Amino acid sequence: MDGTPFDDIEALNALASGDFGEWDREFEVTQELIDGFAALTGDDQWIHVDVERARRESPFGGTIAHGFLTLSMLPRLGGYPAKVTGHLSATNYGADSLRFVAPVPAGSKVRARGRVIRAEPKGAGTLLTSEIEARVVGADKPALLYRMQVLYR
Repeated sequence: MDGTPFDDIEALNALASGDFGEWDREFEVTQELIDGFAALTGDDQWIHVDVERARRESPFGGTIAHGFLTLSMLPRLGGYPAKVTGHLSATNYGADSLRFVAPVPAGSKVRARGRVIRAEPKGAGTLLTSEIEARVVGADKPALLYRMQVLYR
């Protein structure tokens, strides 16, 4: 079985690195996706959904994705830095930090990569903190930096 057992804290911490891993798959952020997210969340600010106004008035020259849309795409984008095995459950424990650094323009492609920060015992399980970077393909800086915590049991 490939991967690292959830209860092997030492092995998980050995994966920790200051460097991000390889880029994972790309995904196009369409205006239809942005509009659907706006309809779902009720966040219909013009900078996301009014294409003509955004072309005229936005500092980005067009509509951009919601930051939380970019965050919610991480399962699709991948980029997870470790394959953790042997657990019965993996629960989203929260965010150590979350920053929306740069815009994701409608029509752009986004990809992600990650790195392990640390693993620590938590009750009967292991709390794994990883950092995920999502970036528009060809951009100089990340669109999103997310230190996520997952509790494995």
